[in-house]
Formats: sequence, C-alpha cells, structure tokens
Amino acid sequence: MKKYISIVLIVIGMVCLISIACTDNQNHLVENDESDNEVFDGHPPYLRLPIEGEISTIDPGLIISTTSIEIVEQLFLGLTDFDPNTYEAIPELAIGWSILNNGKIYQFALREDVYWTDGTPVTAHDIVWAIRRNINPKTKSPYAYVLYILKNAEAIHTGEIEDVTQIGVRAIDEKTVEFELNHAAAYFPAIAGLWVYRPLPSKTIEKYGENWIEPLYIQSNGAYKLTSWVDGSLMILQKNPGFINASKVCIPEIRFYIIPESYAGFELYKSNALDIIGGNFLRLPIMELANIKSNPAFFNQYYRQPLLCTSFYGFNTIRPPVDNVLVRKALSAAIDRALLIEVITKGDEEPATTFTRPPLFGSVLPSEGIGIHFDPTQAQKWLAEAGYPNGVGLPPITIMHNVSETHHRIANTLKSFMQHYLNITVHVVSYDWETYINAITGNNAPHIFRAGWCADYPDANNWLNDVFHPFKSQNMIQWNNREFAQLMDDAQKISDPEIRKRLYRRAEKILCEEEAAVIPIYFETAQYLVKPWVKDWFHMAIGGQHIYKWRFDKCEPTKESNEQSSEENDSSKKIYTYKIKSS
Repeated sequence: MKKYISIVLIVIGMVCLISIACTDNQNHLVENDESDNEVFDGHPPYLRLPIEGEISTIDPGLIISTTSIEIVEQLFLGLTDFDPNTYEAIPELAIGWSILNNGKIYQFALREDVYWTDGTPVTAHDIVWAIRRNINPKTKSPYAYVLYILKNAEAIHTGEIEDVTQIGVRAIDEKTVEFELNHAAAYFPAIAGLWVYRPLPSKTIEKYGENWIEPLYIQSNGAYKLTSWVDGSLMILQKNPGFINASKVCIPEIRFYIIPESYAGFELYKSNALDIIGGNFLRLPIMELANIKSNPAFFNQYYRQPLLCTSFYGFNTIRPPVDNVLVRKALSAAIDRALLIEVITKGDEEPATTFTRPPLFGSVLPSEGIGIHFDPTQAQKWLAEAGYPNGVGLPPITIMHNVSETHHRIANTLKSFMQHYLNITVHVVSYDWETYINAITGNNAPHIFRAGWCADYPDANNWLNDVFHPFKSQNMIQWNNREFAQLMDDAQKISDPEIRKRLYRRAEKILCEEEAAVIPIYFETAQYLVKPWVKDWFHMAIGGQHIYKWRFDKCEPTKESNEQSSEENDSSKKIYTYKIKSS
C-alpha cells in the first residue's frame, strides 16, 4: 500500500474546506512513519516544495510542463547548463566542445565520472540512442522539433526518411559525441542541454517501456534519484550517492506535494509545513501579494525575481469567427493589461504586446510600440469593420484555461473586458491539465486558449520559431503565414546578430499586430516566499532550479566538496575559453 505522509492529510482537508472537488482517497491514507517525525532545527531533514499540477511524466523526451522540467532537472544531466548569472551555456555533462566546419559541426567531450544510478557509465552512445528515439515519430516527443537543427532530423520526424540513424549525431568514441547541423547556429550549445538531447538508459527503457520512469526501474544520473511517486499527490527524490559532486549536496531529500490551490499552499507555508512557495512551483495567491509584501513577518522571506516567461492567449485561427483577423485585433485591443496586472495578478508583471520576453536576444522592447495596445475605441471599429457593429451577430466566444485559481481569475477578467467594450458573449471553461492539452489541439480547439511560454534557451528562435513556425513547430494556433515562416528560416541561417534582430522584430509585428494571432498579456515575474533556514537559495529563470546547490542552515559542504567545486570551476573556465577557438 502506498503511503501518504501527514502533510497530504492537511492538504486534502484544506482543499475540501475551500470547496475544491475532493476525491475519495481516504482508503489510501495511513499513519506516517517514524522518520517523518524527525526534525532538523524545527523542520524535517528534507525540502518540502508544492507544485500546482499533476506530474504526467518525467521522461526527458516526453516532458512539456514546467513542473516536469523542474523534476527532470534534478534527475538528469544535460551536456550543458546555464550560468546562473549570465545564462550563458556552460559545460555540465560535457567538459567542453569544439566547433568545426564553419559552425556546422559540434563535438562535445564528456566527463569520465558520470554514472547511471545502477553504476554503469554514461556514454556518448546514450546520447545518440536518446536522440534517435526522440526524433522517431512513433515516440511522439513534444519537443522533437528542437532536434530539427540536426541534419535529416525533420525528414525523419515527418516520415520522409525512415532510418533514424541518418540523423546528424554520432558517437566518435565512448566519451565524444558529434552533432552535424543543417546550418551554423551560435546558440546550439544552449540547445544541446535541453531535455530531448539528454542521455537516456537505453537498456532500461527497452526492457520496461513506458514504465521505465517508475521508482522501481528508473535509472538517472543527476544530483537526485526518484524513490517514491504517489500519483496525484507526492513525489520524493533522494540524494544520488553516485552524483559527480555528491559530497557537496547538502539537502538529502526533496518532497514535491501536488497542491492545486494557492491558498492551501500559502496556509501550509505559514504553518511551516512548506519550505518554499512561488515561482514555477505553486504560485502565491494573487489576493495575498499586497499583504505579503507589506507584512513584517515576511520581510526577509519574500523575493521578486525575473521570470523569462510570457503569459498569453492563443487564437484557434481557423475557427470562425476568430479566423477573421479583424475580430482577433478587436479582442486584443479590448484588453486593459495594465489594469489586469494592478487589480488581478498584483505581481508587478510587465504588460506585454509582443511575445519574446525582453531582454532575451531578438526581443522587442515595449518602447518600440509594436503590438496591439489597449484601445477600446479602435477595438469597436475593428469589430464593426469585420461585420459585427456593436457586437451584433458575433457568435459566442469560448475562452479555455487549465484548472488554476490564477488562470480562472485572469480568464474571467478578459471575459469582462470583451463583454464590456465589445458587447459580445464570452464563455469561460476550464479542464485539468491532461484534458486541457488534448482540448486545445486540433480543429475543434476553443476560440481562445490560455498558454505560457518560458525560455528553454536565451534566443528569440526558441520563442518565435519553436512555438509558431507554421510547419516546424506544434503551431497550436493553426496559423499559416508564409512571410513569418520565411523570416524564421532566414534568421536560423544568418550569423550576423543585427540582421537576426531585424528579422525577429518584423516577425513580432506580424504575429502580434498585423495578424494578431496571439494576445500577449504580460511578461512574468517570479514571486517567492523562502524560509530562512533554506540557505544559498537562488532563482533560475531558465531550465529548472539548481536545488543541489541549496542547503539547510546547519549544513556545510565538506572540505572534499569545496576542493571539488574549486577544481570544477577552474576546469570549466579553462574549457569554456578554449572551445570557441576551435575551427
């Protein structure tokens, strides 16, 4: 029988009290074991984190949600990682890389001391196997398009080439992997650290299939390993003793609790049942932000950090009446983003009229004026020009969002704006995450649906091309703009940064203004509360939190770990300098 710990009892009780649907899980509940009663200076000897949505998978080739990304970051190493200060690509599983053939070939040298949790070494063959598996259309990897930069990748994924071994990746030897690109791409080292490029334990996957991610079978190579997964409620990770720098990992265990309600999580945090709340974990309740920021009790616990994410709503551009660009423009111009932030989100977000979040490369600053701004008079003119004066004759519009208190409030605010300024009928519906993802794909998707995009790597290619390319992305808005597609293709092939910036600027104007295919709402910020006993905490805006570098107040890295860290930093700097000189 699977065990829930005491905090889950608290969560279930609180969720029921706030009238959230409460399922009959009582037959699964048992007394917590004695280890849960252990305390460490007033708190248990493990980190307690809340997450908002269910964890559908932790397979690096299949993940898509920010929750799953956070988990995978703890379990699996990538070839590269991001520097916490500059977000520049730095070595992780790799010790460095060489750039050959005018930037079309990258060779990565791997560390000798990285092992799977069963003790077998991680090799270049594990990377090759993973990439071939993820590009196979049968795998249905949602991030397969990120592999398209590799030679033959797109042709393999679309079925034009059936032999997956033709993709541009090979193992030169056990510790050297080579990538052949379609074209030079200065941002490739950042891409190479993403989830679809991470090595996988091929023998485990071949033996257990989709069940390989269960605690009994999974093999990982990161700072932590999966030890328990109670679907819908709890996931436990424990320190991986075989991790390359295990001696400096000061937090021995992480417990992720699935808590669907911000207020429930906030109450748990206040009662010291959670160590952190906010950011890409369970967000702080909107209505409490003003009190939190002014409450002396939280003075040294509240943090506001940049989040490289854009909150937006997408149109199903092939579904009437939003297949009409004038209708889309009218709906976008009816939204008062500044008022929504002031009254509803209250998180000091920045109103957005473009998609790529500044200051990432290729983004457009708000001062440039691109996009559709709040203008109800113009919105009414566009709607009349579309054939619906004062909203007369316009069919009801459906706005859909995944279940969340925050998303519900925002969607209903958009409904109020549209109904007030345009005199139209708007329905708001919501679904759990899995149902929602299925509902917003395909021809029958709702007129408007909520979405968010966070940087996987710091380049506009990751935002505009990877999300909206009509033929090379998921293109959930069902949009087909030939000029936009050509801009994306050209921007990938050109190395001159100034020319690339001009191309992305034009693309933003088409996407958000001329075609109004999406409604950018705001650029996000991360609001956190962090208990004072969590030391060395810092926020990562890309890729997942580096929890292995955090510690509890009484935990100090060992002398051995300090020496390892120093050696590692020296080595990384040396390799990083040399790699850009190769030709």
